[in-house]
Amino acid sequence: MIHRAGGGVDSKPLGPGLHMRNPLTTGIEEYPVFMQTLVLTKASNEGSPNNDEINVNSKEGQPISLDVSMSFELDADKAPFLYTSFRRDIASIQHTYVKQSIRQALQEVIGNEEIAAVIGPKKAEAVAHTQQLIAERLTPYGFIVKQFTINELRAPPAVIEAINQKNVMQQQALTAQNELQKNTFQAQGDSIKAAGRAKAILTEASAQARANELLSKSITGTLVQYEMAKRWNGQMPQVTGSAMPMITLPKP
Repeated sequence: MIHRAGGGVDSKPLGPGLHMRNPLTTGIEEYPVFMQTLVLTKASNEGSPNNDEINVNSKEGQPISLDVSMSFELDADKAPFLYTSFRRDIASIQHTYVKQSIRQALQEVIGNEEIAAVIGPKKAEAVAHTQQLIAERLTPYGFIVKQFTINELRAPPAVIEAINQKNVMQQQALTAQNELQKNTFQAQGDSIKAAGRAKAILTEASAQARANELLSKSITGTLVQYEMAKRWNGQMPQVTGSAMPMITLPKP
């Protein structure tokens, strides 16, 4: 875009290519509109050589350091407003206003969460919420936020150790609960099987007792004599006592 010596800025940005201008009264500020990535990290071999990590505090007040990155594009139509607002090149804007916007968004999100949640189950949710807040702050200036990422999150070693111990204890408690539930189910199954066996034995005994009762009632003196008569071959015993065996048959 073209800015003039008196402080004015052309409202219409220039596109790629050759353009005529008066070098004595005008200047050109170039804002790339292709995809760019801002890397804010502690390491000197990424982003800038400076320590650009973001420092915030969790809900408990614990300090957290983050390495983050943000991919974005610039809306060409809003480039004049961007320059008018900051009067700086894009690199300077990134490491001042954009970095501060990222830090504020992270503090707003992480400051309302416990550190264990941000490190663990709510990290993805925190990233998405932070990207939304960053976009709300930067969109008016022509920034189109494509992606925001937390590349590394650093907490005090004592906090990390406490979180790890808590996770181990929770896992042990879950294992014990599962084992107790398994034993309970097994005991219930054994009880059901034992009750079934007892019922079967009781049923069998009851049936046998009933059969014995019916058999006992069916054995009468007449039936015994009749059965003896059917089995007698007509011969008298070879050895007898003083009494003769008598078989009394019912009268026809």
